[in-house]
Order: sequence, then C-alpha cells, then structure tokens
Amino acid sequence: MLKRVRALLEMIRFSHTLFALPFALLSALLAWQETPFRWLDLAGIFLCMVFARSAAMAFNRLADRHYDALNPRTA
Repeated sequence: MLKRVRALLEMIRFSHTLFALPFALLSALLAWQETPFRWLDLAGIFLCMVFARSAAMAFNRLADRHYDALNPRTA
C-alpha cells in the first residue's frame, strides 16, 4: 500500500504542490487585507492546492501517456 501511494505521489510530483503553496498563501494574504481572515478559507486553500493540482497533474499524465511514450526523454 505504501509503495503504491509513494508511486502515485512521485507520478504527480507532490513536491511541486508544496512549492506552489506559498504563492497561494501570499495571494490569500493580499485578499485578507480587504476581507476578514477565516480558518475555513485557509483550509480550502490547502485542500484545493493539494487535490485540484494533484488531479490536474494526474490527468495530464494520463492524457499525454501516448506522446510521452514516443519521446525518448519521457519514455
């Protein structure tokens, strides 16, 4: 089970999601200057960054699998 989870996280580059998270949080900080801070907003940002980005990366891997198989760099 752990091997499968690790393979999935490597496939979708979970580390890139962590790299993008500060940019989302900085955007939230700018938005919170105009509206009050809510914990639910912060939780939503974390969940969206993890799930939406991971789903998009997984879909991209699935959609491009035929092209990637032809490319020697990604085969």
